[in-house]
Amino acid sequence: MTAAVAILAATVVAGLVSGTAVGVGGSAEVAKGPPSSKTRLRHVKTITGHISPKSVVSSGRGLVFAQNMMYTHTVTVYNSHTRRLVKTISDAVKLGRYGVKGHAGVSRGAPVELAFTPNGKYAYVSNYSMYGNGFGGEGTDTCYPGQYGPSFLYRIAIDKLKIDDAIEVGAVPKYVAITRDGRFVLVSNWCGYDLSIVSTRLGRQVKRISLGPYPRGIAVTPNGKSAYIAVMGTTNIAHLNLQTWKVSWLYGVGSGPRHLVVSPKGRWLYATLNGEGTVAKIDLRHGVVTRKVSTGDAPRSMAISPDGKALYVVNYFSNTVSKVRTGDMRVLQNVSVNSSPIGITYDAPTHSVWVACYSGTIEVFNDG
Repeated sequence: MTAAVAILAATVVAGLVSGTAVGVGGSAEVAKGPPSSKTRLRHVKTITGHISPKSVVSSGRGLVFAQNMMYTHTVTVYNSHTRRLVKTISDAVKLGRYGVKGHAGVSRGAPVELAFTPNGKYAYVSNYSMYGNGFGGEGTDTCYPGQYGPSFLYRIAIDKLKIDDAIEVGAVPKYVAITRDGRFVLVSNWCGYDLSIVSTRLGRQVKRISLGPYPRGIAVTPNGKSAYIAVMGTTNIAHLNLQTWKVSWLYGVGSGPRHLVVSPKGRWLYATLNGEGTVAKIDLRHGVVTRKVSTGDAPRSMAISPDGKALYVVNYFSNTVSKVRTGDMRVLQNVSVNSSPIGITYDAPTHSVWVACYSGTIEVFNDG
């Protein structure tokens, strides 16, 4: 039995003890409790170490992954129940092992965001920049198509917690999402002004879709028919039909849309508007913004509770997390965290919220 499998087996036992059934091969079934709009965030742990987390993502199966960008060059994996480090995965790879030519020797990445396949077997990680033989300069936040060359997605096998593939995508990739059927990985290319479509079966990019300056967050609808992409250099959100690959638009949503989440039943889309410091609630039946709320200075990423009744928003310059009731978009609670909170995830089996602080910690809150 590998270490990762042992960790997952222990998590199943812990889940049974706590009344939460955790399926290793399927999504977690969370024990019923009070609605998330009635609970309160309570700090339970600060995780430290050699980390600079840009994002943090729960597998829903007992593991939480933190992506430590160019300053640390790792992905760190934690047990969501014990909150202890399971493994540190280096971003150093030999691309030639995966059939990639022109980059002899060891290359390094800069992990930004991660998404899990629906079956829980793999995770795909975007790399902001690549370093090593045959690569150009490091990506920047202000850029244009053609300024930088392509980067790579890493695929991590969850049973071994090891990188087992590298797939070329566009320039300075940021957010990663996977379609509900697991067939495609969607990657927003910040400096390419486009979206890469990667076939998980073929292990390669099969399509690129132009979007405009600085595409960032991606949300796939629960029915698997659509994806929404925040185009941060505009006031618009792209709607991608996942059957036809046709793009339509939600225009004039607000300044600097960055991160997106969709409600569990697919009726509502929520967007952080980094340029104006608000979070917008969008009615997808009519394509209109119904409410906005100010949460703090520079709202970046969000998570949504499984029951869809609460949003958790990190405010980068305020050093806070805001809990927002989705029904009326009222801020229910603000909690202080370490400086530069930038990533957040909700771990359903433990009813906990994990906050990635770019300054070098992960803050864990109970919300059950």
